[in-house]
Amino acid sequence: MSQLTISSLADLEQYEGQMLGTSAYHTISQEQINSFAAATLDFQWIHTDAERAQRESPFKATIAHGYLTVALLPYLWQQIVRIENLKMQVNYEIESLRFNQPVAVNSEVRLLAKLLSVKNLRGIAKASIEVILEVKDSKKPAYTGIVTFLYHFND
Repeated sequence: MSQLTISSLADLEQYEGQMLGTSAYHTISQEQINSFAAATLDFQWIHTDAERAQRESPFKATIAHGYLTVALLPYLWQQIVRIENLKMQVNYEIESLRFNQPVAVNSEVRLLAKLLSVKNLRGIAKASIEVILEVKDSKKPAYTGIVTFLYHFND
């Protein structure tokens, strides 16, 4: 796994239409799921009650919140691309996000990213990236979608 380094709008534009890379795998633990539940006040038993999930859930284990897996995007994205020479980065949009399957506790996930487009908005780079969150040893991804970041590079 090699990380790309981008330090300008021109650098970013040269990767338009290309696969950028894949992050390392990240294991989603019960502790992380519980912390997310506490942060979002979403304590649905399917996420936090391991005994009940084993008895009653079709997955036979707790599952990560879908939005927890989305919240991992910045962490996993930064393993693929290092953006330098930045004044600011803004999360702009998530488009066509589709959850394809739940992610069971202790699953390993990784992000695949392809730069779909780069637009110059008066010196601000608007980058749209196709993202796929893979679950190790599964044919279906956890989700697919398009995320858009705004990069305000230093001059």
